[in-house]
Amino acid sequence: MIPKIIKLIASVSLFGYGVFQITETFIGNGIFLIILSILLIVLYFKNEVLIFAFLSLRKQNFDKTERILKLIRNPKSALVKKQQGFYFYLHGLIQSQKNLTIAEKHFREALKLGLNMSHDVAMAKLSLAGIMMQKRRKREAQSLLTEAKTFDKHNMLTAQIKLMQEQMKRI
Repeated sequence: MIPKIIKLIASVSLFGYGVFQITETFIGNGIFLIILSILLIVLYFKNEVLIFAFLSLRKQNFDKTERILKLIRNPKSALVKKQQGFYFYLHGLIQSQKNLTIAEKHFREALKLGLNMSHDVAMAKLSLAGIMMQKRRKREAQSLLTEAKTFDKHNMLTAQIKLMQEQMKRI
């Protein structure tokens, strides 16, 4: 993983050298270097390790995802705030298969730091509501379910929310 400051320094220097190449009539080299600097700026905001971890998680490979996430040694200094939220969100999804107490901690941290997409927030709240239901904290689970319903703008989680509400009636 490349540190944030090195990404920014390399991006600025590549951009500057690309402009210099264009002024020296090496237009192809200059355009390539400018595109490369833009790629580094994109990687500043979208961490490459988180992208690989998410792709691994989509394949339901939890062990590989956990190994990839361990490459980030200090998320507080290596990631932007929203990336930290996504980091803890992915850890919560992994830990929800193993240890619910740790998963609850990670989901709460992810919600505190913030997530970019509203459906990620809805999924985190839905998972947290499931954990609260298993811990027999019905009121907290109900409030989390209603919050998840408000964040689910594209109705992707309506079936899961209805299923959890029916299960809550049985408790």
